[in-house]
Amino acid sequence: MSKPTVELTEAEWSVIKAVWESEPCTAPAIQEKLFKPTGWTYSTVRTLMDRMVAKRVLKAKKEGKLTIYHSAVTRRQAQHGELFYTLKHAFNGALTPMVQCLLESRDLDAAELAQLESMIAARKKSSKK
Repeated sequence: MSKPTVELTEAEWSVIKAVWESEPCTAPAIQEKLFKPTGWTYSTVRTLMDRMVAKRVLKAKKEGKLTIYHSAVTRRQAQHGELFYTLKHAFNGALTPMVQCLLESRDLDAAELAQLESMIAARKKSSKK
């Protein structure tokens, strides 16, 4: 079973990160958390969160007059969606140029390079089975 593809806008990333930190939560709580960095009003946050429910990124449940929100995707699913969006749009789906770009643009220390080599070796080994 494949995981759902998740593509989030920059604003949705702000919301989902705040939800992950404090779920279950309400829109007013998220608005309060995001007000200082964004200046967003309650209606902006509520609209974003309702759209995220429609996209199946968040789940909402009514409890009396309150709407309680939970994430419907994991951090890993969201990261996976973001990575494959970038791969598709910036690198025409080609993984090698993307990895080359990452390697050339970052100073990787020996430990990070060893970790990458180990992951590649493990993947090679598992794909031979």
